[in-house]
Amino acid sequence: MLDSTKERSLLDRLAIGLSGLCAIHCVATLFFLGALSSLGHLFASPLVHEVGLAMAVALAAVAFYGGVRQHGALLPLAIGGSGLMFMASALFVPHGIAEAILTVIGVAQVATGHWLNHRCCTR
Repeated sequence: MLDSTKERSLLDRLAIGLSGLCAIHCVATLFFLGALSSLGHLFASPLVHEVGLAMAVALAAVAFYGGVRQHGALLPLAIGGSGLMFMASALFVPHGIAEAILTVIGVAQVATGHWLNHRCCTR
């Protein structure tokens, strides 16, 4: 795994960026579906959501595991893990407002968990 604080910190920052991109994608998809219905299906593809969730889970697993090993705080893991559950639940609702709300709540929690993990690791 990652042994240095610098590497774990970078991983948390990358995960926060991925969370932001996910939220932007989710909100932008709603606008694209409404405005450009002929191209909106590209942004709403289930594969985009499944790959994005897989990337979020992989980054979270490595970053939170390394963080818990280093600082022992479980709060970042708990907040980030619950966010991943919100993101995963969004895969099981129809595209639209409910999916966007679940996803945005989830990515906000995941980003918060990574931010807390980053803060704990750099103290």
